[in-house]
Amino acid sequence: MQTSRLAVATASALALVLTLTACGRDDEDGGAAAAPADSISEGPATGTVEVWAMGTEGELLPELAAQFEADNPDVTVNVTPVPWESSTEKINTAIATGEVPDVMQVGTTLMSGFVELGGLAPTPEEIDSAAFFPGAWDTTVVDGTSYGVPWYVETRVLYYRSDLAEEAGVEAPETWEDLTAFATGMQEAGAEHGIALQTTGNDTNLAYFPFFWQAGGEIMNEDGTEFTLGSDAQVAALEYYSSFMLDGLAPSPLVEDEKVQDFIEGELGAFVSGPWERANLLTTAGEEFADSFDVTALPAGEQPGSFIGGSNLAVLQDAENPEAAWKFVQFAVDPAVQVEWFGISNDLPSVEAAWDDPALADNEAVAVFGTALETARSTPAIPTWGEVGHELDLILEQVIAGTTTPEEGAAQMQDAAAAIGTGLS
Repeated sequence: MQTSRLAVATASALALVLTLTACGRDDEDGGAAAAPADSISEGPATGTVEVWAMGTEGELLPELAAQFEADNPDVTVNVTPVPWESSTEKINTAIATGEVPDVMQVGTTLMSGFVELGGLAPTPEEIDSAAFFPGAWDTTVVDGTSYGVPWYVETRVLYYRSDLAEEAGVEAPETWEDLTAFATGMQEAGAEHGIALQTTGNDTNLAYFPFFWQAGGEIMNEDGTEFTLGSDAQVAALEYYSSFMLDGLAPSPLVEDEKVQDFIEGELGAFVSGPWERANLLTTAGEEFADSFDVTALPAGEQPGSFIGGSNLAVLQDAENPEAAWKFVQFAVDPAVQVEWFGISNDLPSVEAAWDDPALADNEAVAVFGTALETARSTPAIPTWGEVGHELDLILEQVIAGTTTPEEGAAQMQDAAAAIGTGLS
C-alpha cells in the first residue's frame, strides 16, 4: 500500500471510527500535559509514541508504524517487541512504577487485570463501538467502561479433512446432531478419531464455552453481577461435549502436540482451532495439503456461537504522549489500514467494514471466520476471571473423564465461581 493511500485511510478514520473533537494540549507545554481522552485534535500527530507489542505483532508492527510516521512527519513511533510469556509481569511492573509506554497491545482476556491496577486510560467516548464486531468490543469493557479498542480478532472454527468427508459421504456439519454423525463418518472412512477437542490444561474452558453458548447458556446475568453457570444449558453442553471423548469419537486425553500430525496423516478427521492453524498445517505438510482440508463454522445448537479472542490496543493512564497515542490507535483501526495489517500479519480485522475488502471477502476460508465472528463471544472482563477459569478447567477435566456427571459439574461450576466472585465493587 502506498503512503498516499494510507494518508487517505488515516483521514477517513476520523469519520469512520473516532471522529474526535478538535481540542488538545497547548503547544507551549512541550507535550508533557495529558489531554483528556475525549479531546484529541484532528491535526497530525507529533512527538514520540512508545508502543509495546507482543509476539509476532511486536516483530511486524514497525512496518505499519513506518507508514504512520510517513503520514505524520513530526512523529516518531518506537515499537518494543515483548515476549508473550513475560508480558504480564513486565506490564504490571511498568504500571506500578509509572514507567509505561504510550500504547500497548493487550490480550483480550488480560484487560480487566490491568484496569484493576489503574493502568489503562478510558477509551474516548467518540469512538464508535458499532464499527467493531460486538464480541470484540465487549473485551474492552470492564465494569461498564471501555479501556481500549479491538485491534485484531480470532475465533474458532472446525478444521476437517475434506477428502475423508467425501469418502464418508458426509457434509460439513451445521447442527450438534450433524457433528456427531460427521465424527462417526470420519472414523468409518479410516480416521482413528473423528474429531479432537481439548480435554485438559489451561483454558480448556475457552474450548468448551462455545458449546455452552450454543446451548443458550450465559456465564453471567445481564448486569454482570452474578454467575449463571448452573443452568440446564450447562448440563446439556457438558453432556454433549464430553460425549465425544466418552464414546471414543475423540481422543481422551488429547495430546495437543500430536494433533496436527495426526490430522495430516489422516488419523484425525477434524479439530477446532483458530486462523493461525492454516499456516501451521501448510508449513508442516506443504502447500499441496490445502486441497485435503477445509474449514467451516462450528455447528450450532440452539444458536451459533464461538469464542472471540485476539488483542486490543490500549493507551496507558500515565502515557507521556496520550494525544499522539490515540492518533496511532485511530490509525491502526481504520478499515483500510486493517486490511494492510492483515496482509502483513494475517491477523483478522476487528473492524467489520474491513471485511468488505476483496482481500478478505474473496477468500472463502477467511470468510468462514468472518461469519463466525458475527456471533462470537468473549468470557467476562472481570479481575477474577483467571482464577474462575482455572477452577472451571479442573471441573471440565472431571466431566470429560467421566468421574463427574454433567449435573454435578454444572453445580460445581456455579459454586466455584460464586465463591470466588467477580472482583468488582
